[in-house]
Amino acid sequence: MRKYIYIIIMCIVSLAASAQERTVQNRPYTDLRPFHFGVVVGTHVQDMEVRMAGPMTITTEDGTQETLVTADQSRWDPGINVGVLGELRLSTHLQLRVAPMMYFGTRHIVFQDLKNLSASGKPEEKRQDMKTAYIAVAGDIIFAAPRFNNHRPYLMAGVSPMINLTGKSTDALKLKRTSLSLEFGVGCDFYLPYFKLRPELKFVYGLGNALDTKHAKELRDKSLLKYTYGVKEARTKMVVLSFYFE
Repeated sequence: MRKYIYIIIMCIVSLAASAQERTVQNRPYTDLRPFHFGVVVGTHVQDMEVRMAGPMTITTEDGTQETLVTADQSRWDPGINVGVLGELRLSTHLQLRVAPMMYFGTRHIVFQDLKNLSASGKPEEKRQDMKTAYIAVAGDIIFAAPRFNNHRPYLMAGVSPMINLTGKSTDALKLKRTSLSLEFGVGCDFYLPYFKLRPELKFVYGLGNALDTKHAKELRDKSLLKYTYGVKEARTKMVVLSFYFE
C-alpha cells in the first residue's frame, strides 16, 4: 500500500515541477469527444475485516466442544486486474465512466482456537488461502480539474457491483456470490502524443456482510465448523492501482 501512495506522491511532485510554464499540448481535442473507449491494467491488494462470534459450544460428529476462535489476515499479496472502459462526457469537468473489470487475488486467513492449546501452550492454528476472482462493473463519476499543459488531476467516486467466481465447499470460510462496493480515489491524466495515460489510485469498500452464512450447511469437513461459526461477519476491502489507456 505504501508503494502505491508513493507513486501518487511522485506524480503530484512531477505536476508541481512542470507547472511553472506552459508547453505545447498533446492531443488538445481529446477531452471534447462525447464518448470514448479504453483499456485498463493494474495491481491491487485485498483485505478483509472480520468480526468474531466469541466463545461457542460446537457439536460435531466427535461430540461437543468449547471453542473460542480468532481469525486475521496474515499477509497481503498483490493481485492483478484487467478490464475495459467506456466514458461519457457530461460537462467540461464531469465524466461518467463504466469500467467492467476482473480482479484476481488471494487473502491469507489464519485461524486460532484459543480453547485448544498444544503442550507448549500455543493455540491450535488453521490456515486458509482464499483465492478470489471477481467480475466488477464499476460506475464512476469523475470530477477533473482544468487541464494545464499535458496534465489534468481528478477525483472519482462510484459504486461497483461484483460477482465472486470462486469459493469451495471444503474451505472454512466462503464469501457470497454477489456484493456491492463503494469506491473513491484520485488520479491524473497524462496527455502523450499518441494516447492518454491515466494512473489512478482508488479504495474499494464492500457494503454489508460479505460472508456466506449458509456455508456451514454445505461444509464437507465438519471439523472446520468451529472456524466457520467462529467468524460472524466479514467486510471486504481493496486498494487498487490502475493504469488506463485511452
